[in-house]
Amino acid sequence: MRQTSAESYPLIAALDLGSNSFHMVLARTNNGEMRILERLGEKVQLAAGIDDNRLLDEAAMQRGLECLRRFAQLVNHLPQEAVRIVGTNALREARNRAEFIRRAEEIVNHQVEVISGREEARLIYLGVSHTFPGRPGKRLVADIGGGSTEFIIGEHFESQLRESLQMGCVSYTQRFFRDGKITPARYAQAYTAARVELMSIEHALRRLGWEESIGASGTIRAVGLAIKSGGYSNGEVTAEGIGWLKRRLFKLGDVERIDIDGIKPDRRGVFPAGLAILEAIFDALELGSMTHSEGALREGVLYDLLGRHHREDVRDRTLSFLMERYHVDAEHAARVEAKALEAFDQVAEDWGLDDEWLRELLGWAARIHEVGLDIAHYHYHKHGAYLIEHSDLPGFSRQDQQMLALLVRGHRRNIPKQKFEELCEDGIKLTRLCVLLRFAILFHHIRGPQQAPEYRLRVNDDSLDVVFADGWLQDNPLTEADFALEAEWLKRIDFALSVR
Repeated sequence: MRQTSAESYPLIAALDLGSNSFHMVLARTNNGEMRILERLGEKVQLAAGIDDNRLLDEAAMQRGLECLRRFAQLVNHLPQEAVRIVGTNALREARNRAEFIRRAEEIVNHQVEVISGREEARLIYLGVSHTFPGRPGKRLVADIGGGSTEFIIGEHFESQLRESLQMGCVSYTQRFFRDGKITPARYAQAYTAARVELMSIEHALRRLGWEESIGASGTIRAVGLAIKSGGYSNGEVTAEGIGWLKRRLFKLGDVERIDIDGIKPDRRGVFPAGLAILEAIFDALELGSMTHSEGALREGVLYDLLGRHHREDVRDRTLSFLMERYHVDAEHAARVEAKALEAFDQVAEDWGLDDEWLRELLGWAARIHEVGLDIAHYHYHKHGAYLIEHSDLPGFSRQDQQMLALLVRGHRRNIPKQKFEELCEDGIKLTRLCVLLRFAILFHHIRGPQQAPEYRLRVNDDSLDVVFADGWLQDNPLTEADFALEAEWLKRIDFALSVR
Protein backbone atom coordinates (compact mmCIF):
# COMPACT_ATOMS: atom_id res chain seq x y z
CA MET A 1 0.00 0.00 0.00
CA ARG A 2 1.11 3.52 -0.76
CA GLN A 3 -0.12 6.81 0.65
CA THR A 4 -3.00 8.19 -1.40
CA SER A 5 -2.68 11.72 -2.76
CA ALA A 6 -4.89 14.56 -1.61
CA GLU A 7 -6.64 14.69 -4.96
CA SER A 8 -8.24 11.35 -4.09
CA TYR A 9 -9.99 13.05 -1.16
CA PRO A 10 -12.02 15.99 -2.45
CA LEU A 11 -13.39 16.50 1.07
CA ILE A 12 -11.26 16.62 4.21
CA ALA A 13 -12.29 17.44 7.77
CA ALA A 14 -10.72 18.37 11.09
CA LEU A 15 -12.30 18.10 14.53
CA ASP A 16 -10.86 19.96 17.52
CA LEU A 17 -12.05 18.48 20.83
CA GLY A 18 -11.13 21.43 23.02
CA SER A 19 -11.47 21.90 26.74
CA ASN A 20 -14.14 24.58 26.27
CA SER A 21 -15.57 23.97 22.79
CA PHE A 22 -15.67 21.29 20.13
CA HIS A 23 -15.16 22.54 16.58
CA MET A 24 -15.36 20.94 13.17
CA VAL A 25 -14.21 22.26 9.79
CA LEU A 26 -15.07 20.61 6.48
CA ALA A 27 -13.16 21.67 3.38
CA ARG A 28 -12.94 20.90 -0.33
CA THR A 29 -9.48 20.39 -1.83
CA ASN A 30 -8.36 20.91 -5.40
CA ASN A 31 -4.74 20.84 -6.63
CA GLY A 32 -3.44 21.42 -3.14
CA GLU A 33 -5.74 24.38 -2.48
CA MET A 34 -8.43 24.30 0.18
CA ARG A 35 -11.85 25.96 0.46
CA ILE A 36 -13.81 25.83 3.70
CA LEU A 37 -17.34 24.50 3.20
CA GLU A 38 -18.63 24.17 6.74
CA ARG A 39 -17.72 25.35 10.23
CA LEU A 40 -19.45 24.00 13.31
CA GLY A 41 -18.76 24.72 16.96
CA GLU A 42 -20.42 24.00 20.28
CA LYS A 43 -19.60 24.91 23.87
CA VAL A 44 -19.05 21.60 25.63
CA GLN A 45 -16.83 22.66 28.57
CA LEU A 46 -15.21 19.27 28.89
CA ALA A 47 -12.67 20.69 31.35
CA ALA A 48 -15.46 21.63 33.76
CA GLY A 49 -16.19 17.93 34.20
CA ILE A 50 -12.72 16.98 35.48
CA ASP A 51 -12.75 16.37 39.23
CA ASP A 52 -9.95 16.59 41.81
CA ASN A 53 -8.86 13.05 40.92
CA ARG A 54 -8.51 14.10 37.27
CA LEU A 55 -11.47 11.97 36.22
CA LEU A 56 -13.88 13.17 33.56
CA ASP A 57 -17.44 12.85 34.85
CA GLU A 58 -20.29 11.25 32.94
CA ALA A 59 -22.16 14.52 32.41
CA ALA A 60 -19.19 16.09 30.64
CA MET A 61 -18.69 12.95 28.58
CA GLN A 62 -22.31 13.05 27.51
CA ARG A 63 -22.05 16.72 26.46
CA GLY A 64 -19.09 15.85 24.30
CA LEU A 65 -20.62 12.70 22.82
CA GLU A 66 -23.91 14.45 22.00
CA CYS A 67 -21.95 17.12 20.15
CA LEU A 68 -20.02 14.47 18.23
CA ARG A 69 -23.26 12.76 17.21
CA ARG A 70 -24.24 15.97 15.46
CA PHE A 71 -20.82 16.33 13.83
CA ALA A 72 -20.67 12.67 12.80
CA GLN A 73 -23.21 13.00 10.02
CA LEU A 74 -20.71 15.10 8.07
CA VAL A 75 -17.62 12.96 8.60
CA ASN A 76 -18.36 9.31 9.36
CA HIS A 77 -18.69 8.45 5.66
CA LEU A 78 -15.33 10.03 4.75
CA PRO A 79 -12.18 7.88 4.29
CA GLN A 80 -9.96 7.45 7.34
CA GLU A 81 -7.11 9.40 5.74
CA ALA A 82 -9.39 12.37 5.01
CA VAL A 83 -10.31 13.11 8.65
CA ARG A 84 -8.19 14.04 11.66
CA ILE A 85 -9.61 14.44 15.16
CA VAL A 86 -7.45 15.91 17.91
CA GLY A 87 -8.06 16.21 21.63
CA THR A 88 -6.35 18.89 23.68
CA ASN A 89 -5.78 19.77 27.33
CA ALA A 90 -8.91 18.28 28.94
CA LEU A 91 -8.19 14.91 27.35
CA ARG A 92 -4.50 15.25 28.15
CA GLU A 93 -5.43 15.71 31.81
CA ALA A 94 -8.28 13.21 32.19
CA ARG A 95 -7.02 9.89 33.55
CA ASN A 96 -10.07 8.10 32.11
CA ARG A 97 -9.72 9.64 28.64
CA ALA A 98 -9.51 6.17 27.08
CA GLU A 99 -13.16 5.56 27.98
CA PHE A 100 -14.30 8.81 26.36
CA ILE A 101 -12.12 8.20 23.28
CA ARG A 102 -13.52 4.69 22.84
CA ARG A 103 -17.10 5.97 22.90
CA ALA A 104 -16.26 8.92 20.66
CA GLU A 105 -14.61 6.72 18.03
CA GLU A 106 -17.70 4.51 17.88
CA ILE A 107 -19.75 7.60 17.01
CA VAL A 108 -17.51 9.32 14.46
CA ASN A 109 -15.96 6.17 12.95
CA HIS A 110 -12.50 7.78 13.01
CA GLN A 111 -9.48 7.72 15.33
CA VAL A 112 -9.25 10.36 18.07
CA GLU A 113 -5.69 11.53 18.81
CA VAL A 114 -4.62 13.31 21.99
CA ILE A 115 -1.87 15.79 21.12
CA SER A 116 0.72 17.39 23.38
CA GLY A 117 0.61 21.07 24.29
CA ARG A 118 3.55 21.91 22.02
CA GLU A 119 2.05 19.96 19.13
CA GLU A 120 -1.16 21.91 19.70
CA ALA A 121 0.89 25.11 19.55
CA ARG A 122 2.50 24.05 16.27
CA LEU A 123 -0.88 23.34 14.68
CA ILE A 124 -2.34 26.62 15.97
CA TYR A 125 0.49 28.54 14.34
CA LEU A 126 0.01 26.61 11.11
CA GLY A 127 -3.66 27.61 11.08
CA VAL A 128 -2.88 31.25 11.80
CA SER A 129 -0.09 31.52 9.24
CA HIS A 130 -2.30 30.16 6.45
CA THR A 131 -5.33 32.32 7.21
CA PHE A 132 -3.94 35.59 8.57
CA PRO A 133 -2.24 37.97 6.10
CA GLY A 134 0.13 39.56 8.61
CA ARG A 135 3.25 41.46 7.71
CA PRO A 136 6.85 40.29 7.21
CA GLY A 137 8.81 39.49 10.33
CA LYS A 138 8.28 37.45 13.47
CA ARG A 139 4.86 37.16 15.01
CA LEU A 140 3.70 36.19 18.48
CA VAL A 141 0.57 34.03 18.51
CA ALA A 142 -1.41 33.37 21.68
CA ASP A 143 -4.40 31.05 22.03
CA ILE A 144 -6.35 30.98 25.31
CA GLY A 145 -8.21 27.68 25.44
CA GLY A 146 -10.42 26.13 28.06
CA GLY A 147 -7.63 24.31 29.91
CA SER A 148 -4.36 25.57 28.49
CA THR A 149 -2.89 28.60 26.74
CA GLU A 150 -0.45 28.22 23.87
CA PHE A 151 2.26 30.67 22.79
CA ILE A 152 4.15 30.53 19.53
CA ILE A 153 6.74 32.74 17.89
CA GLY A 154 7.26 32.13 14.20
CA GLU A 155 7.89 33.65 10.82
CA HIS A 156 6.02 32.88 7.60
CA PHE A 157 4.82 29.27 7.96
CA GLU A 158 7.49 28.05 10.39
CA SER A 159 7.18 28.21 14.17
CA GLN A 160 10.42 28.81 16.07
CA LEU A 161 9.26 28.55 19.69
CA ARG A 162 6.22 26.69 20.98
CA GLU A 163 5.00 26.68 24.58
CA SER A 164 1.87 25.54 26.40
CA LEU A 165 0.86 26.65 29.90
CA GLN A 166 -1.69 25.10 32.26
CA MET A 167 -4.12 28.00 32.38
CA GLY A 168 -7.43 28.33 30.56
CA CYS A 169 -10.76 30.09 30.77
CA VAL A 170 -12.66 26.99 31.95
CA SER A 171 -10.10 25.75 34.49
CA TYR A 172 -9.64 29.27 35.90
CA THR A 173 -13.39 29.74 36.09
CA GLN A 174 -13.57 26.56 38.19
CA ARG A 175 -10.80 27.87 40.46
CA PHE A 176 -11.74 31.53 40.87
CA PHE A 177 -15.28 32.22 39.61
CA ARG A 178 -17.11 28.96 40.28
CA ASP A 179 -20.29 30.65 41.60
CA GLY A 180 -20.29 33.37 38.92
CA LYS A 181 -19.47 36.24 41.25
CA ILE A 182 -17.00 38.81 39.91
CA THR A 183 -15.02 40.73 42.54
CA PRO A 184 -11.71 42.62 42.34
CA ALA A 185 -10.18 40.15 44.80
CA ARG A 186 -11.13 37.06 42.79
CA TYR A 187 -10.04 38.69 39.56
CA ALA A 188 -6.69 39.60 41.16
CA GLN A 189 -6.21 35.97 42.22
CA ALA A 190 -6.81 34.74 38.66
CA TYR A 191 -4.54 37.44 37.22
CA THR A 192 -1.74 36.62 39.69
CA ALA A 193 -1.99 32.88 39.01
CA ALA A 194 -1.61 33.59 35.29
CA ARG A 195 1.38 35.90 35.87
CA VAL A 196 3.07 33.15 37.89
CA GLU A 197 2.53 30.67 35.03
CA LEU A 198 3.92 33.15 32.51
CA MET A 199 7.15 33.62 34.46
CA SER A 200 8.45 30.31 33.13
CA ILE A 201 8.34 31.38 29.47
CA GLU A 202 8.30 35.17 29.22
CA HIS A 203 12.10 35.48 29.07
CA ALA A 204 12.35 33.01 26.18
CA LEU A 205 9.59 34.82 24.31
CA ARG A 206 11.20 38.21 24.81
CA ARG A 207 14.59 36.92 23.75
CA LEU A 208 13.26 35.94 20.32
CA GLY A 209 11.11 39.04 19.95
CA TRP A 210 8.27 39.75 17.52
CA GLU A 211 6.89 42.48 15.27
CA GLU A 212 3.16 41.79 15.76
CA SER A 213 0.98 39.89 18.20
CA ILE A 214 -2.03 37.83 17.16
CA GLY A 215 -4.74 36.15 19.18
CA ALA A 216 -6.30 32.93 17.89
CA SER A 217 -9.07 32.03 20.31
CA GLY A 218 -12.72 32.76 20.97
CA THR A 219 -11.77 34.47 24.22
CA ILE A 220 -9.50 36.98 22.48
CA ARG A 221 -12.05 37.58 19.76
CA ALA A 222 -14.79 38.22 22.34
CA VAL A 223 -12.58 40.63 24.29
CA GLY A 224 -11.77 42.53 21.11
CA LEU A 225 -15.43 42.83 20.12
CA ALA A 226 -16.42 43.92 23.64
CA ILE A 227 -13.70 46.60 23.63
CA LYS A 228 -14.91 47.76 20.22
CA SER A 229 -18.43 48.16 21.59
CA GLY A 230 -17.00 50.52 24.21
CA GLY A 231 -15.27 52.62 21.55
CA TYR A 232 -11.72 51.69 22.62
CA SER A 233 -10.63 49.91 19.41
CA ASN A 234 -11.69 48.75 15.97
CA GLY A 235 -11.93 45.15 17.07
CA GLU A 236 -8.38 44.51 18.24
CA VAL A 237 -7.51 44.03 21.91
CA THR A 238 -5.79 47.02 23.54
CA ALA A 239 -4.32 47.53 26.99
CA GLU A 240 -6.58 50.54 27.54
CA GLY A 241 -9.61 48.53 26.43
CA ILE A 242 -8.80 45.69 28.85
CA GLY A 243 -8.70 48.18 31.73
CA TRP A 244 -12.10 49.62 30.76
CA LEU A 245 -13.63 46.15 30.35
CA LYS A 246 -12.30 44.96 33.68
CA ARG A 247 -13.86 47.94 35.49
CA ARG A 248 -17.13 47.25 33.69
CA LEU A 249 -17.14 43.65 34.92
CA PHE A 250 -16.51 44.77 38.51
CA LYS A 251 -19.56 47.03 38.34
CA LEU A 252 -21.73 44.19 37.01
CA GLY A 253 -20.50 41.79 39.73
CA ASP A 254 -22.01 38.60 38.30
CA VAL A 255 -21.59 36.67 35.07
CA GLU A 256 -25.38 36.49 34.68
CA ARG A 257 -25.47 40.28 34.38
CA ILE A 258 -22.89 40.49 31.58
CA ASP A 259 -24.67 42.07 28.64
CA ILE A 260 -21.94 43.55 26.49
CA ASP A 261 -21.91 43.49 22.70
CA GLY A 262 -19.51 40.87 21.40
CA ILE A 263 -19.87 38.52 24.39
CA LYS A 264 -22.23 35.71 23.47
CA PRO A 265 -24.45 34.29 26.23
CA ASP A 266 -22.65 30.93 26.19
CA ARG A 267 -19.31 32.67 26.82
CA ARG A 268 -20.38 34.83 29.75
CA GLY A 269 -19.56 32.21 32.38
CA VAL A 270 -15.90 31.88 31.38
CA PHE A 271 -15.34 35.48 30.26
CA PRO A 272 -13.89 36.99 33.50
CA ALA A 273 -11.29 34.21 33.76
CA GLY A 274 -10.35 34.63 30.10
CA LEU A 275 -9.97 38.40 30.53
CA ALA A 276 -7.74 37.95 33.60
CA ILE A 277 -5.46 35.60 31.67
CA LEU A 278 -5.33 37.98 28.72
CA GLU A 279 -4.48 40.98 30.92
CA ALA A 280 -1.69 38.96 32.53
CA ILE A 281 -0.32 38.17 29.06
CA PHE A 282 -0.44 41.85 28.07
CA ASP A 283 1.37 42.93 31.22
CA ALA A 284 3.96 40.14 31.24
CA LEU A 285 4.89 40.71 27.59
CA GLU A 286 4.29 44.48 27.62
CA LEU A 287 1.84 44.34 24.71
CA GLY A 288 0.04 47.42 23.48
CA SER A 289 -2.44 45.68 21.19
CA MET A 290 -3.31 42.28 19.72
CA THR A 291 -5.22 41.52 16.54
CA HIS A 292 -7.40 38.46 16.06
CA SER A 293 -7.07 35.61 13.56
CA GLU A 294 -10.00 33.40 12.60
CA GLY A 295 -7.58 30.59 11.78
CA ALA A 296 -6.53 28.43 14.70
CA LEU A 297 -6.07 24.79 15.69
CA ARG A 298 -8.70 23.20 13.46
CA GLU A 299 -7.47 25.06 10.37
CA GLY A 300 -3.92 24.07 11.26
CA VAL A 301 -5.00 20.42 11.48
CA LEU A 302 -6.51 20.71 7.99
CA TYR A 303 -3.39 22.24 6.47
CA ASP A 304 -1.22 19.65 8.22
CA LEU A 305 -3.45 16.90 6.83
CA LEU A 306 -3.23 18.39 3.35
CA GLY A 307 0.55 18.61 3.67
CA ARG A 308 0.75 14.91 4.58
CA HIS A 309 -1.16 13.98 1.46
CA HIS A 310 1.18 16.08 -0.67
CA ARG A 311 4.26 14.33 0.74
CA GLU A 312 5.24 17.43 2.70
CA ASP A 313 4.73 15.56 5.93
CA VAL A 314 6.13 17.36 8.97
CA ARG A 315 6.60 13.96 10.60
CA ASP A 316 9.30 13.07 8.07
CA ARG A 317 11.17 16.26 8.97
CA THR A 318 10.76 15.50 12.65
CA LEU A 319 12.26 12.03 12.33
CA SER A 320 15.11 13.32 10.17
CA PHE A 321 15.95 15.86 12.87
CA LEU A 322 15.77 13.16 15.57
CA MET A 323 18.09 10.91 13.58
CA GLU A 324 20.55 13.74 13.05
CA ARG A 325 20.45 14.79 16.69
CA TYR A 326 21.21 11.27 17.94
CA HIS A 327 23.68 10.41 15.15
CA VAL A 328 21.70 7.53 13.65
CA ASP A 329 23.37 5.66 10.80
CA ALA A 330 20.95 6.88 8.10
CA GLU A 331 22.10 4.46 5.40
CA HIS A 332 21.65 1.45 7.67
CA ALA A 333 18.27 2.75 8.87
CA ALA A 334 17.13 3.14 5.25
CA ARG A 335 18.09 -0.45 4.46
CA VAL A 336 16.22 -1.74 7.51
CA GLU A 337 13.18 0.38 6.63
CA ALA A 338 13.11 -0.89 3.04
CA LYS A 339 13.36 -4.51 4.19
CA ALA A 340 10.68 -4.05 6.86
CA LEU A 341 8.24 -2.53 4.37
CA GLU A 342 9.06 -5.23 1.80
CA ALA A 343 8.24 -7.87 4.42
CA PHE A 344 5.09 -5.96 5.42
CA ASP A 345 3.81 -6.00 1.86
CA GLN A 346 4.30 -9.77 1.67
CA VAL A 347 2.22 -10.53 4.77
CA ALA A 348 -0.14 -7.56 5.16
CA GLU A 349 -3.19 -9.30 3.71
CA ASP A 350 -2.76 -12.56 5.60
CA TRP A 351 -2.05 -10.78 8.89
CA GLY A 352 -4.85 -8.22 8.54
CA LEU A 353 -2.46 -5.28 8.41
CA ASP A 354 -4.62 -3.41 5.93
CA ASP A 355 -4.47 0.07 7.48
CA GLU A 356 -2.05 2.53 5.86
CA TRP A 357 -1.02 3.95 9.23
CA LEU A 358 0.40 0.56 10.27
CA ARG A 359 2.76 0.58 7.30
CA GLU A 360 3.79 4.15 8.12
CA LEU A 361 4.35 3.24 11.77
CA LEU A 362 6.61 0.32 10.85
CA GLY A 363 8.65 2.52 8.49
CA TRP A 364 9.08 5.22 11.13
CA ALA A 365 10.16 2.69 13.76
CA ALA A 366 12.72 1.20 11.38
CA ARG A 367 14.20 4.63 10.73
CA ILE A 368 14.72 5.51 14.38
CA HIS A 369 15.21 2.13 16.07
CA GLU A 370 18.83 3.01 16.89
CA VAL A 371 18.36 6.47 18.43
CA GLY A 372 19.23 5.07 21.85
CA LEU A 373 22.74 4.07 20.76
CA ASP A 374 23.83 7.68 21.22
CA ILE A 375 23.11 7.29 24.96
CA ALA A 376 24.74 3.89 25.53
CA HIS A 377 24.93 0.52 23.80
CA TYR A 378 23.75 -1.34 26.90
CA HIS A 379 19.92 -1.45 26.77
CA TYR A 380 19.94 1.03 23.91
CA HIS A 381 16.46 -0.15 22.85
CA LYS A 382 15.15 1.06 26.23
CA HIS A 383 16.98 4.38 25.95
CA GLY A 384 15.52 4.86 22.47
CA ALA A 385 12.00 4.06 23.64
CA TYR A 386 12.29 6.63 26.44
CA LEU A 387 13.56 9.33 24.08
CA ILE A 388 10.78 8.71 21.57
CA GLU A 389 7.99 8.67 24.13
CA HIS A 390 9.11 11.76 26.03
CA SER A 391 10.52 14.06 23.32
CA ASP A 392 8.50 16.78 21.61
CA LEU A 393 7.97 15.31 18.14
CA PRO A 394 6.04 17.77 15.92
CA GLY A 395 3.37 16.05 13.86
CA PHE A 396 2.96 13.06 16.17
CA SER A 397 0.16 12.49 18.65
CA ARG A 398 0.79 11.00 22.07
CA GLN A 399 -0.58 7.66 20.85
CA ASP A 400 1.78 7.76 17.87
CA GLN A 401 4.75 8.30 20.15
CA GLN A 402 3.71 5.57 22.57
CA MET A 403 3.33 3.04 19.77
CA LEU A 404 6.62 4.06 18.17
CA ALA A 405 8.34 3.82 21.54
CA LEU A 406 6.97 0.31 22.09
CA LEU A 407 8.16 -0.88 18.68
CA VAL A 408 11.63 0.49 19.40
CA ARG A 409 11.56 -1.00 22.90
CA GLY A 410 10.65 -4.39 21.46
CA HIS A 411 13.01 -4.47 18.49
CA ARG A 412 15.57 -6.60 20.35
CA ARG A 413 15.62 -9.05 23.26
CA ASN A 414 12.25 -9.35 25.09
CA ILE A 415 9.05 -8.13 23.45
CA PRO A 416 6.81 -6.52 26.12
CA LYS A 417 3.66 -8.13 24.69
CA GLN A 418 1.46 -7.11 27.61
CA LYS A 419 2.32 -3.45 27.11
CA PHE A 420 1.41 -3.75 23.44
CA GLU A 421 -1.99 -5.15 24.36
CA GLU A 422 -2.57 -2.57 27.10
CA LEU A 423 -1.85 0.33 24.78
CA CYS A 424 -4.74 -0.21 22.38
CA GLU A 425 -7.03 -2.77 20.79
CA ASP A 426 -4.51 -3.08 17.95
CA GLY A 427 -2.02 -4.76 20.28
CA ILE A 428 -1.89 -7.94 18.17
CA LYS A 429 -1.21 -5.93 15.02
CA LEU A 430 1.51 -3.93 16.78
CA THR A 431 3.11 -7.17 17.98
CA ARG A 432 3.16 -8.40 14.38
CA LEU A 433 4.77 -5.14 13.29
CA CYS A 434 7.41 -5.68 15.95
CA VAL A 435 8.14 -9.16 14.60
CA LEU A 436 8.57 -7.71 11.10
CA LEU A 437 10.87 -4.99 12.42
CA ARG A 438 13.02 -7.57 14.18
CA PHE A 439 13.13 -9.66 10.99
CA ALA A 440 14.39 -6.67 8.97
CA ILE A 441 17.03 -5.82 11.59
CA LEU A 442 18.31 -9.41 11.69
CA PHE A 443 18.41 -9.45 7.89
CA HIS A 444 20.84 -6.51 8.02
CA HIS A 445 22.78 -7.57 11.11
CA ILE A 446 25.88 -7.46 8.94
CA ARG A 447 25.96 -3.76 8.18
CA GLY A 448 26.66 -2.54 4.70
CA PRO A 449 25.15 -2.74 1.22
CA GLN A 450 25.63 -6.48 0.71
CA GLN A 451 23.59 -8.25 -1.92
CA ALA A 452 20.40 -9.42 -0.18
CA PRO A 453 19.12 -12.93 -0.86
CA GLU A 454 15.68 -13.76 -2.18
CA TYR A 455 13.20 -14.98 0.41
CA ARG A 456 9.49 -15.72 0.92
CA LEU A 457 7.39 -15.20 4.03
CA ARG A 458 4.46 -17.33 5.06
CA VAL A 459 2.35 -16.51 8.10
CA ASN A 460 -0.39 -17.83 10.32
CA ASP A 461 -1.90 -16.14 13.35
CA ASP A 462 1.11 -16.69 15.62
CA SER A 463 3.82 -17.91 13.29
CA LEU A 464 6.23 -16.69 10.64
CA ASP A 465 7.97 -19.03 8.21
CA VAL A 466 10.98 -17.63 6.32
CA VAL A 467 12.09 -19.51 3.23
CA PHE A 468 15.49 -18.69 1.68
CA ALA A 469 17.00 -20.06 -1.51
CA ASP A 470 18.42 -23.57 -1.17
CA GLY A 471 21.78 -23.58 0.56
CA TRP A 472 21.87 -19.89 1.43
CA LEU A 473 21.51 -20.34 5.19
CA GLN A 474 24.28 -22.96 5.30
CA ASP A 475 26.57 -20.52 3.51
CA ASN A 476 25.72 -17.76 6.01
CA PRO A 477 26.10 -19.33 9.47
CA LEU A 478 25.95 -16.01 11.39
CA THR A 479 22.51 -15.23 9.97
CA GLU A 480 21.42 -18.81 10.68
CA ALA A 481 22.53 -18.43 14.32
CA ASP A 482 20.78 -15.05 14.57
CA PHE A 483 17.48 -16.51 13.45
CA ALA A 484 17.84 -19.49 15.77
CA LEU A 485 18.29 -17.14 18.72
CA GLU A 486 15.39 -14.99 17.51
CA ALA A 487 13.14 -18.06 17.49
CA GLU A 488 13.94 -18.54 21.19
CA TRP A 489 13.05 -14.93 22.00
CA LEU A 490 9.74 -15.19 20.13
CA LYS A 491 8.81 -18.39 21.97
CA ARG A 492 8.46 -16.22 25.08
CA ILE A 493 5.42 -14.52 23.55
CA ASP A 494 4.05 -17.82 22.17
CA PHE A 495 5.11 -16.95 18.63
CA ALA A 496 6.72 -19.52 16.30
CA LEU A 497 9.51 -18.56 13.90
CA SER A 498 10.88 -21.09 11.44
CA VAL A 499 13.67 -20.47 8.94
CA ARG A 500 14.79 -22.75 6.12
